[in-house]
Amino acid sequence: MPIDVHAHYVPLKLLDVLEREGARYGVNVVEHQPTCQKCLRFEYGLQIRPFFPKLVEPVASRIESMQRCGIDRQVLSAWADIFGYALARDKGEAWHRLLNDLLADFSASNSKSFSWLASGALPDAARAARELERAVKAGAVGGVLATNVEGTNLGELPLDEYWAAAVALDVPVFLHPAQPVPLPRSGKFALNQIAQYTFDTTLCVGSLISSGVLDRFPKLRLILSHGGGALPYLIGRFDVMHERADKAQGIVAAAKPSSYLRRMWYDTILHDATALRYLAGRVKADRIVLGSDDSFPPADRDPLASLRAAGFDASEMKLITEDNPRQLFRL
Repeated sequence: MPIDVHAHYVPLKLLDVLEREGARYGVNVVEHQPTCQKCLRFEYGLQIRPFFPKLVEPVASRIESMQRCGIDRQVLSAWADIFGYALARDKGEAWHRLLNDLLADFSASNSKSFSWLASGALPDAARAARELERAVKAGAVGGVLATNVEGTNLGELPLDEYWAAAVALDVPVFLHPAQPVPLPRSGKFALNQIAQYTFDTTLCVGSLISSGVLDRFPKLRLILSHGGGALPYLIGRFDVMHERADKAQGIVAAAKPSSYLRRMWYDTILHDATALRYLAGRVKADRIVLGSDDSFPPADRDPLASLRAAGFDASEMKLITEDNPRQLFRL
């Protein structure tokens, strides 16, 4: 029963709700120029590009595409670029409750094929923690956070109440990059998708390690997108600067960063067999989980074939596609 832990979906009902009562959430449906497609505009000024067709596709189409590539279940999360962390606190809380309720209803109606992860309104750790607790009671199998809050790394924010809630609930937290508006240097050549998103993950997890979050919460289970970004490749530089950086850098991790690699889990979306084998050599197969990034242009359209191309044997394949996600999400 192969399980895809990195897939995205937004129930189309979301647009209907927002067209009726968007002001309640601080989110309006507007027409994107020049495509004339529907997109979201947040009251603080952010406008998101239109939804990719697969992100809001009919459930039958999603299940059919899963079957074609041998996936039995997807663990769904919403689109991190629409998390709207700059919304006012009350509206942000209502917004994430809406996103979670729609995913809960969708997954409950299609329970043989889908599980879901709950988002929360950062940087208010208390509200996000309460929403995670509510969502887990409603069936969520974990949490999902964007890897930055309006450009600030998670490790630089006071989020201990959220991390403590995840530990107490015994659920993992999936860290997914977000960059709704490309930076000037990543706006062309698909560099936002290629580099900005993956380095956003790298910056986030570097901040979490260096600020001592993993020391304060030794039972916290984190899942990193896109093979951990550049973390496994740059881990030597992390170790060197852990030793040599001056105190003004704020590095307080109790051990060198490489010692934390196996504290986390990594999805398989690397699009390169050699890179995937390198990742397995660094963290071992019991820390790797299958991912497709279904719905977006950089998706792995045949993730099981990617595992075979990387030379994983049958026992490793089972570990990555079934045993590890079952253990992580208590499926």
